[in-house]
Amino acid sequence: PLPSGAGSAQFRAAMSEIVLPRLALFRPQLMMISAGFDAHRLDPLASLNFDAEDFAWATRELVAVANAHAQGRVVSSLEGGYSLMALRESAAAHVAALME
Repeated sequence: PLPSGAGSAQFRAAMSEIVLPRLALFRPQLMMISAGFDAHRLDPLASLNFDAEDFAWATRELVAVANAHAQGRVVSSLEGGYSLMALRESAAAHVAALME
């Protein structure tokens, strides 16, 4: 878990140093993304400071793992977010990254 107030740098470091290498070692045959955006800086619940570009970056990284190990198979399901502005920005960034 990231500490309260963590932002882009901490999130990207944790993903790059811990999550993505382990995911690549696992070699998934299907990537399933639970696309929740409550870590956005505008969201009142998570006390984290991510922005829409962080979610787009994470999406691109997960798609890269899917391309390497799962023949590009990705399923994404919208999970949550409690700021409508943050949800709109983040979901749009996520879908745009999926379409790249």
